[in-house]
Amino acid sequence: MSNQELARRSAQMRREGKRLVLTNGCFDLLHVGHVRYLQAARAMGDALAVALNSDASVRLLKGPGRPVTPEGERAEVLAALCAVDFVTIFDDERATNVVAQVRPDIYVKGGDYSADPTSPDFPVEARTALEYGAEVRIVPYIPGRSTSELLRRLRA
Repeated sequence: MSNQELARRSAQMRREGKRLVLTNGCFDLLHVGHVRYLQAARAMGDALAVALNSDASVRLLKGPGRPVTPEGERAEVLAALCAVDFVTIFDDERATNVVAQVRPDIYVKGGDYSADPTSPDFPVEARTALEYGAEVRIVPYIPGRSTSELLRRLRA
């Protein structure tokens, strides 16, 4: 769905006393680390929205050769997971604009980020969430379970 539609759903959920959880990422080659992360994020609220980096955005972040899987297919796979209620695609390098527009109740990132707002490893988007009063939560990182690690093993 569009960011605008997700923002409408978020506002509707707030009116109903429900909590929307938002996370974002590339989700290039879906693996068990992603699945566990999304399940943990979903358990924090009444619905989980995933803001998916577009192909152009992934190339900015990850470099040439990425993404491996096109954005439409990545969105379709994410939407098929029972933990995921909504998927939106964004073109920016960071999901700051999506967070500002959607205004989730809880913003979640993985354990490769810091939960300390004073840390340089604190997610940029999370600052926006804190500004309007959202909770920011970090899901523990599962070592060795990343797309980069998966690609490294495939090339070996």
